[in-house]
Amino acid sequence: MVTVRAPATSANLGSGFDVFGAALSRPADVVTVERADRTTIEVTGVGAQYIPEDPEGNTVGAVVEALDAPAHIHIDKGVRPASGLGSSAASAAGAAVALNRLYDRGYSREELVPIAAEGEAVVSGVAHSDNVAPSILGGFTVTTTDGTHSVDARVPLVVCLPDVAVSTRDARRVVPETASMDDLVETVGNAATLAIGMCRSDPALVGAGMSDPVVTPERARLITGYDAVHDAALAAGATGVTVSGAGPAVVAACRQGNRQRIAAAMLDAFAEADIDARAYQTRIGGGATVLEE
Repeated sequence: MVTVRAPATSANLGSGFDVFGAALSRPADVVTVERADRTTIEVTGVGAQYIPEDPEGNTVGAVVEALDAPAHIHIDKGVRPASGLGSSAASAAGAAVALNRLYDRGYSREELVPIAAEGEAVVSGVAHSDNVAPSILGGFTVTTTDGTHSVDARVPLVVCLPDVAVSTRDARRVVPETASMDDLVETVGNAATLAIGMCRSDPALVGAGMSDPVVTPERARLITGYDAVHDAALAAGATGVTVSGAGPAVVAACRQGNRQRIAAAMLDAFAEADIDARAYQTRIGGGATVLEE
């Protein structure tokens, strides 16, 4: 038996659509696997009632198939589904690391990223790696056609999760198919700024690089109260604010010591829009961790 803690993640970070991702120190899923003749899945925890236990409909089923590693799998969800915090990716990442260890398949963490990404295709229709990469590797990740690169960034964050759901499929439908040259240049410049900020663990540069004129404005329209929450976080001292992944979670980059004030401001702004929400005072953290074997 192997048990793995796989962290929530924030993908895109505004300017890095389908490329950037960051592991969060909290929340996380805990995945336990045990050898079996056929695969069975049990899901408990937050939002478990909305997650299929049929291996064909669960992200970990594709991981089992890719690794040829049938198992009894228990997923204790700490990352709410349809949250914009990589819920399906955390389960897939945890299963990939656990099954690789259980069956001694010998894959490196980097080699497990595309395997776990196959699980993402089950829920979003696309085998993208911007969430599974940081959940497996930790830190800040950049995923391209040439593979995934990671850096151990140390940036404080606040993630505010409203009590509404936005599906990844719906959020992908609103992404514009074209962008102006001006918007493209602005996005590339901001993405470069954010990447440098991550390499330096500089919250000011990370926040400045989160701005995105193409994808974020369209996804923000799916989140009731987003504009007020965005402005409240900046007024409370956040260095940058954007939609986390597909949403509805909103992520703010912070300087050390002001996360509590920013979290309170974001919660108050959602409350004024009659939306219940939860705030995580978190940071960029490590990847999937083996807890027991």
